[in-house]
Amino acid sequence: MSFIIETTDIDLGDTPIENIFINDFMPMANGTYVKVYLLGYKYAYDRDGTIEVNNKTIAKHLDIPLSDVLNAWDFWESKGIIKKIFIDKDNKFNYKVKFLNLKQLYIKNNYKPINIEEEMATKSYICSVEDLVDANQIPAINEMFNQIDYIMRRQLVPNEKQKVLEWIYNYNMNPDIIVKAFFYGIEKKGKRNINYVGGIVRNWYDQGITNVEALQEHFKETDEKYFRYDQVMKYLGYGNRLPSVGEMKVIDKWFEEYKFTMEIVLRGCENSKKTSNPSINYIDGILTSWYHKGIKTVDEIEEKDRPSEKKDTKYNKADKRPRTTRTKFHNFQQRTSNYTAEQLEEIVRRKREEYYFKTKGESK
Repeated sequence: MSFIIETTDIDLGDTPIENIFINDFMPMANGTYVKVYLLGYKYAYDRDGTIEVNNKTIAKHLDIPLSDVLNAWDFWESKGIIKKIFIDKDNKFNYKVKFLNLKQLYIKNNYKPINIEEEMATKSYICSVEDLVDANQIPAINEMFNQIDYIMRRQLVPNEKQKVLEWIYNYNMNPDIIVKAFFYGIEKKGKRNINYVGGIVRNWYDQGITNVEALQEHFKETDEKYFRYDQVMKYLGYGNRLPSVGEMKVIDKWFEEYKFTMEIVLRGCENSKKTSNPSINYIDGILTSWYHKGIKTVDEIEEKDRPSEKKDTKYNKADKRPRTTRTKFHNFQQRTSNYTAEQLEEIVRRKREEYYFKTKGESK
């Protein structure tokens, strides 16, 4: 004997998430890690044996790389709220994820909600030379240092790199946030000083900004110009690449001189995707053309930016022939044009006879 509950074709159920996770753990992670945790928790809570779920399923559902899913589980394991149960000891990626009950942790292990500020005050990570060497082997960290070198217009020395790694660990920052902090401090504030950038990182941390999504919302409210740069570069598919000084001046022109809205600028970016290699200069050509045509809204683009229509021209065979230069002899009218073919033949015959009799007479 068994008991079965019929389920609906559409998922109309509920997934309870503990407030401890929402209040204490969610703020310390980036948005991708939170999505992975919530979706994995939902699959575990459903207990639907007819559906095979693995990390690839989660990656496909969230439309993210598989590596992001694996990194998320590493992160949550380090926070002690999930446990990996390995199926094959020789395969480090073949494991089940067990979600630990946070209330049970609180009761059994004398668990206290994590206060990040208190934890940072009592425990601070110090980066060693060995840690720096190991970190440089990580592609994301190596790429971060390359971008920082470009922004600083010089290479960071080892002790500066160690400071950056300490920020990542102590403030739970993603590498792309660190890059944006350098760009903001140097290009926006004109402070080419690593300690000044460190102050920016601490300030963002105090405001709960530890991932790109939170930073975008922050700049949307506090720094409109930087938000513009970020939106344009992201829309063009440049990822986390930062605009150069020249590109920033061009983007500023669109908004400050042309008075375009973000909607119009993004439409120009969309039009630029028709070319194989869209760039800021290519978009500038489009937007400058719209500016000279008096376009101020998206609705006016279709009306005023139509391609010029060429007038239909009928060509006959005479038009296609190469034209010759006319001279005064073209006005000469030939006499033969007044005779028919028979008349011309008669004239020729008579001329031949006259010539024949004339030459015959002379010979006598």
